[in-house]
Amino acid sequence: MTDSTSTSTEAVLDRARFGADGLLPAVVQEESSKDVLMLGWMDREALRRTLTEGRVTFWSRSRQEYWRKGDTSGHAQYVRAAALDCDDDTLLVTVQQVGAACHTGAHRCFDVDPLDPVTATAPSADATVGDLTETTR
Repeated sequence: MTDSTSTSTEAVLDRARFGADGLLPAVVQEESSKDVLMLGWMDREALRRTLTEGRVTFWSRSRQEYWRKGDTSGHAQYVRAAALDCDDDTLLVTVQQVGAACHTGAHRCFDVDPLDPVTATAPSADATVGDLTETTR
């Protein structure tokens, strides 16, 4: 690791806003398909390992220990990119996924059959603020 990599990693670690429990949610997205594969949790050390080792490391809230995706299953996640959101309190990790991402053996943790949420139609592009106010009352 070069000095500049070390410096930039420290800058990211200092910028990240961990919750009161010391954890940061990490959304994992597959580079090739753009599928959202899973959500995991990272503390400062797990984030450091993820950014410097090239493999995704999480903090297991149930086991209270670090786990690197794929060490026991062989279903590894290789980091391709990482970005903090606009509030610096959520991480998006783009990965090359090898094997299943979900502990159930599924490719991804999120159900392929979407829930049936209430849907709304966006206002037209030429709607005015007054029009929007009337429709939202």
